[in-house]
Amino acid sequence: MAKLDTTSEYLIAPDPRAPRLTRTVAGFDHEGTRIQTNVVEERPLTIFLNGQEIVTAMTIGDYPDYLALGFLRNQGMLRASDEITGVDYDEELETVVVRTARKTDYEEKMRKKTRTSGCAVGTVFGDMMAGLEGVSLPPSPVKTSWLYALSAKINRTPSLYLEAGAIHGTVLCHEDKPLVYMEDVGRHNAVDKIAGWMLAEGVPAADKLLYTTGRLTSEMVIKTAMMGIPVLASRSGFTAWGVEIAQQVGLTLIGRMKGQRFLCLSGEDRLLRDTDPSTVPQEPRHAGRKGAE
Repeated sequence: MAKLDTTSEYLIAPDPRAPRLTRTVAGFDHEGTRIQTNVVEERPLTIFLNGQEIVTAMTIGDYPDYLALGFLRNQGMLRASDEITGVDYDEELETVVVRTARKTDYEEKMRKKTRTSGCAVGTVFGDMMAGLEGVSLPPSPVKTSWLYALSAKINRTPSLYLEAGAIHGTVLCHEDKPLVYMEDVGRHNAVDKIAGWMLAEGVPAADKLLYTTGRLTSEMVIKTAMMGIPVLASRSGFTAWGVEIAQQVGLTLIGRMKGQRFLCLSGEDRLLRDTDPSTVPQEPRHAGRKGAE
């Protein structure tokens, strides 16, 4: 049977063999046999906004410009009205500087930062919840047939996770079409890259859906809502605070998407159940991303 080429549907898709993202390491398997395997690289990236150092993130190192833009936007440090005058990445110094026409000073905001449950230790600045007060998510409908189609397509996409593991993915989707697939050692980095791409390309959020391979945590819900995307879905499970925030802001939160099943714990009113689940093929036991929790 010919291999399905799912990457042709994407505007950006993972390249598991891209240079600098993995390293070959020698080791032994469970039987004591010597093996060679690929492991994910992890490197620091320091983000500056104008002349101020904001954060150092641990990342796989691809799309540093999108990561910086998305992080600053999701932290409320870049406003929708801001004129971005430059984004400069220095590979040798492992820094990216975002410059704006507006003068910025976030010293006080940075004193209130909180560590999150992200795998690479995410950072949320303490007043992000206040930024959700004015968020109004559109009532865009979501067909269940789109959810089933997206799950099947995304889980067949060649990825760095399938090549080396130890990584998370986030996919921006429109209806049943996956558009941009980003990966990183932390799910928060992957979603920030998508936010940065949307900001750089001027892509609207109201008709989009965000899919993540990891847990539906408070940080993922906050970032999705801050981006203006009304639907967040995952193969994985929920945290109680993530559900509570989704309900507060009216975000549709869908988890445990596997084969014919899913759970919706917030925003069920957006769902249009246009498909009989019994007609959806069951996924084989090996399908998906083991260990993505």
